Amino acid sequence: GKHSRRYHVLVERVPDWEALKNLRQGVELQGERTLPCKVKILDSQPEYPAREPPVRYRKSVPDVWIELELLEGRNRQVRKMTAAVGHPTLRLIRVSIASLQLGSLTHGEWREVERDEIFVESEAAAL
Repeated sequence: GKHSRRYHVLVERVPDWEALKNLRQGVELQGERTLPCKVKILDSQPEYPAREPPVRYRKSVPDVWIELELLEGRNRQVRKMTAAVGHPTLRLIRVSIASLQLGSLTHGEWREVERDEIFVESEAAAL
């Protein structure tokens, strides 16, 4: 369905205006254009706990966290999108889906969804 998914994405090198514009407008993946989306470089870079195994790291290549907000979720879409504009994804964290927020949950943690969180979604779908 068409609900918003927000991701924090660590990419190789700092995307310029052109790369960000291309992501926003949608890129061709397997002959099909992705929907327009919201993209920004995160002002304050998030401090996520280290990942095991660690991400590929090259001293000579800077990296930066960007935020993408999509209305679709095709297979490996974010990785394919950033690669298509020349900025491979090093790390990918989905921070929200619709009104559900990742919050302080870390890798492998989970929580039960509250009833009112579900109701908001189904109500919106009925509109």
